[in-house]
Amino acid sequence: MHPPSPQLLRALRTSISAPNVTNRLCTNVRSVPPISRITPYVQTYRNNSNHARPVRMVPRAHTAKPASRDRGPQSTEDTQTDFAALNVLGNIPAPTTAIDACLDNGFHLDNGLKLTNGDGLLLVGGEAFSWRPWTAVDGGKNAMVNKKGQFEVDEQAWGLLGLVWPRPDLLIIGMGASVFPLSPETRRQINSLGVRVEVLDTRNAAAQFNLLATERGVSEIAAAMIPIGWKGR
Repeated sequence: MHPPSPQLLRALRTSISAPNVTNRLCTNVRSVPPISRITPYVQTYRNNSNHARPVRMVPRAHTAKPASRDRGPQSTEDTQTDFAALNVLGNIPAPTTAIDACLDNGFHLDNGLKLTNGDGLLLVGGEAFSWRPWTAVDGGKNAMVNKKGQFEVDEQAWGLLGLVWPRPDLLIIGMGASVFPLSPETRRQINSLGVRVEVLDTRNAAAQFNLLATERGVSEIAAAMIPIGWKGR
């Protein structure tokens, strides 16, 4: 029997003293912790090699309210703008048919015209006309409010709007001391002429007409006003 060769003994010695391959591979594998549940204020970031620590989301701080409204001494600069005195329509002349005063039985216009016989006022195309819409309704002024409490007049009351050209874009109706809803039939009659309509009490309607007629012109804005002495039913 021959003794083992030196090469065989060296190989056996190396296999016994070296660590197991499987164990060596396992020691090189880095365990990955499970992904934590993301909460509204904590987030976990991960890349291929490192794990960052959770970051707390800090809400944005709000600016504290000033304890006082005092803005210090008034400035002496001449370039400051007084917004209280700012009037963008100050250099635009008001139309001659602007309403200066609303009376119980009539109106006063800026051009000096005074209507004090109880008639209404129709302003179309820069002209003023006496207006009596109740003459086309049986029962007089009170009949302009129907049984449903709506303002309703005959189609003949709007005949002048169908004669002018170009027609106004908006008709402002002043209904005396109070406001009544416009009946669907009367609204349809006005809209069929291509004119939009807005209803107000007479005082506010006059102020609205003066503003819009100055801004957009009398050809775009018309008004139909009833004296504030008429209160309806």
